[in-house]
Amino acid sequence: MDFKTFLHAGSNRRAMLKGMGIAAVGFSLTGTLAGCGEKEAKKLANGEEAKLNFYNWDTYIGETTLEDYKDSAGVDVNMTLFASNDELFAKLRAGNPGYDVIVPSNDFVERMAAADMLVELDKSQIPNFKNVAKDFQDVPYDPARKYSMPYTWLALGIGYRKSKVKGVPDSWKVLLDSDEYKGRIAVLSEAGDMFRLYGKYMGKSVNALTDADIKAIEAMMVKQKPNIKSFHEDNGQDLLLKGEVDLVLEYNGDIAQAMTEDTDIGFIIPKEGSQLNSDNLCIPKGAPHPKNAHAFINYLLDAEAGKKITETILYPTPNEAAKALMPEEYKSNSVIFPPADVLAKCEYAKFNPELQPKYEEAFTRVRAA
Repeated sequence: MDFKTFLHAGSNRRAMLKGMGIAAVGFSLTGTLAGCGEKEAKKLANGEEAKLNFYNWDTYIGETTLEDYKDSAGVDVNMTLFASNDELFAKLRAGNPGYDVIVPSNDFVERMAAADMLVELDKSQIPNFKNVAKDFQDVPYDPARKYSMPYTWLALGIGYRKSKVKGVPDSWKVLLDSDEYKGRIAVLSEAGDMFRLYGKYMGKSVNALTDADIKAIEAMMVKQKPNIKSFHEDNGQDLLLKGEVDLVLEYNGDIAQAMTEDTDIGFIIPKEGSQLNSDNLCIPKGAPHPKNAHAFINYLLDAEAGKKITETILYPTPNEAAKALMPEEYKSNSVIFPPADVLAKCEYAKFNPELQPKYEEAFTRVRAA
């Protein structure tokens, strides 16, 4: 099946994922998390039970990836979902309830490593690291990839319904500082991302906000709040597809998925620039199946497995071997891979231990206002 046929198949990817029960936060593919500690007769050669608990984002895995892995490794993957990095961090802050592999974004990899919440990876158990593009093998938020392996990279922008907006909404103003589309917009529920993007709108670096900036942004958010329909929980593309909103702050890969299902949907990275993210595969401290976790991460970095994941989620992949197997329609898609001049105005967020709690406290006040 070629790429275009795959994208427009009658049973779309999201519908299939939802049909598998994976789209509801907290759903378990193979049972509840609490039940995964039960001993089974079948043991792996490494002595661990044939189980793995995977904490992932919504619509963020290949359609058959978990089944394929079970067929190849004999390991049942129990996948549950989180909706934001804040939720992931809060879930693990008090101690790991039983997860083996998690998928935090770049600044949260840095944050969790600093808090001694992540296992140092044994790269001898992850030979497929060789498939990772050189630009992603040594990154500022995790030098030498001590605690993480790259899963995707992504850019925040505006998803919109073309027939409901005036021209292309190419400024953050339409979401963050305007009543033009009152009651028809949705933004993120993650504190740090929201404050940093307001910073971009104000002409600042996402990594250079001051206390005065936070105070000013909080006031802007409170003023804008009556115009916002929802602070979405990682489902902005669904709100757009269902017609519940006409504009949404969302990641390029999520809107690329929606665009294959509805040609009236577009995506733009605003002229002020944006924030880049990279989602990563990590093993949290206290993982009950650390050897299985290494093996699963290695599998996800396999070229063919990575290709199947990328076909489904349509995010930019840092897996060079997987990207090489993808068709030209993917490689040349300007939503998935924004042009260089656009990316030049985008930045990765750094974890700031002083500002992060201030973002969260201020955002709590905004949500309560």
